[in-house]
Amino acid sequence: MSIIKFLTSKTFFKQLLLAIVAIVLICFFMLKWLNITTNHGDFETVPELTGKSISVAEIELEDNNLVMKIQDSANYNPDYPKFSVIEQEPLAGTKVKEDRKIYITLNPSGYRKMNIPEGLIDQTFRQVKPNLEALGFKVGKITYVDNIGKDMVLKLSHKGKTLKSGDKLARTSVIDLVLGNGTRP
Repeated sequence: MSIIKFLTSKTFFKQLLLAIVAIVLICFFMLKWLNITTNHGDFETVPELTGKSISVAEIELEDNNLVMKIQDSANYNPDYPKFSVIEQEPLAGTKVKEDRKIYITLNPSGYRKMNIPEGLIDQTFRQVKPNLEALGFKVGKITYVDNIGKDMVLKLSHKGKTLKSGDKLARTSVIDLVLGNGTRP
């Protein structure tokens, strides 16, 4: 039997028709199954979680059939309470599917502790001030004592306690400086 004769035979057209019907039925049932299992058209609205505590955020997400995933804490933000939500992804008001993970970022309990860098003593105030400010510290009270090095940093202190390199202080801590006034003792 030649190939042309087979392609024009009744058997070939029956098989072709059965294959087309099978594909259409499989596609139809697959689309219906997907429509049912993916809850097509059913959405949950992401609530506003910013500024709320972890427990309140968890309750609100459970009420909306959503799952909370906590990301690593960010830098401390004094505008929000400790351990409250400061960021969320996706944003509030977004329509999402049931059981979607909502990623939240928490406000830590305080500013991160930073090391006092080495080499600040015997440097000029002009060199030390930007180094401290770059680390997040604030320069507080400046006191002058008799020392030949004018504006040379002789001592660092925080709340009356003398600091040395390697000591840890929270960011935004105020560091007082003792400088030389340029006169011989």
